[in-house]
Amino acid sequence: MSEFNILEMEQEHEGLGKIEIAPEVIEVIAGIAASEVEGVAGMRGNFAAGVVERLGKKNHGKGVKVELTETGIRVDVYCLMKFGVSIPAVAGKIQDNIRQALLNMTALEAEEVNIHVVGIQFETQKIEPEIDSEV
Repeated sequence: MSEFNILEMEQEHEGLGKIEIAPEVIEVIAGIAASEVEGVAGMRGNFAAGVVERLGKKNHGKGVKVELTETGIRVDVYCLMKFGVSIPAVAGKIQDNIRQALLNMTALEAEEVNIHVVGIQFETQKIEPEIDSEV
């Protein structure tokens, strides 16, 4: 399997020029589609992405890896699930949402959409300090 840097799209109307889509665009589309699914707590990113995000720049492609192969597009999603959800059900919804978003926005079909659950996020409760009113 060889990797391509850009994906050329087939066009219905020849002679108007060509359309190319970078893999980074597919990563962003897949990342947004995955994070929209109820039950997804977040996407896995690296340390640098976390620092940049804290400084105010949102990285929509984090946690998504796209491979353009000779046979099609392969999308790998690395995400955190909320505690208590059905992981198979949420993973299926993520796959459906990514496939639909790619089809709607780029007219491309994904050959594979692989979901990798890398963690569970538990609800954190903030404990309020007790205030003594007898003072």
